[in-house]
Amino acid sequence: MTRIRVDHAISVDGFTAGPDQSLEAPLGIGGERLHAWQFAVRESGAVEADVQVFDEHFAGVGAYVMGRNMFGGGPGPWATDEPWEGWWGPEPPYHRPVFVLTHHPREPLVLGDTTFTFVTEGPERALELARAAVGEQDIRIAGGASTVAQYLRMGVVDELHLHVSPVLLGAGERPFDGVGPEDVGLEIDRVIASPQVTHIRYRVQPAR
Repeated sequence: MTRIRVDHAISVDGFTAGPDQSLEAPLGIGGERLHAWQFAVRESGAVEADVQVFDEHFAGVGAYVMGRNMFGGGPGPWATDEPWEGWWGPEPPYHRPVFVLTHHPREPLVLGDTTFTFVTEGPERALELARAAVGEQDIRIAGGASTVAQYLRMGVVDELHLHVSPVLLGAGERPFDGVGPEDVGLEIDRVIASPQVTHIRYRVQPAR
C-alpha cells in the first residue's frame, strides 16, 4: 500500500535550511552542514548506519512532490530565455516522476529519466497526480519546509523521517511552522545514531 513519506535533514533548533537562501546558496547560510552525513556516505570508511539510512532514502519511492523553492529558479513567472532546470544538472537523482508545486504554469521538463511536472492547482492535485503515477510504491514529500508543513496539516503523511545533525542554524526555514498538535500525532518507530547524525523515524498518527 502506498505510504506518504517525509524525509528531511534538520538542525537541533528545528531548521531544514539556513537563512538567506539564494541561487548561490540554495540551503541558506550554513544549511549544507545538515547534509554532511550524506556527503560522507560516498566516501570510503562511511558509517554503516548512515549508508543504510541513505539507501532507504530512495527505496520504494515511486514519485516525489516538491515545492517551487526546492526546485529553484527564484519566485515569479518562469524565465523563457534561459529556463531554470533545477540544481541537479542533466541527470537528477530522482529517476521517478517529480511533481513541483508552483503558481506559474510551465510545460513538463524531462531530464534524463526524470520528468518534472509543474502543478498549479495546489497540493491536493499534486498528491492526486503522484498517486496515479506510483502504483503500489510510496510517495515522498521532498520539501522544502513550507511544502512539508502543508502536507502535515492536510493529515496525509504516514511516515516522518528526521535526520538531526548536531548543528544550530539560528534562523531559516522550519517544516513545523503552522503545524499544531491538532494536526498530527507522532510515535517513535526507530532511532539510529551515528557520530554525525541521529536518524529518527516516526509513524504519523491522527491527532489526539
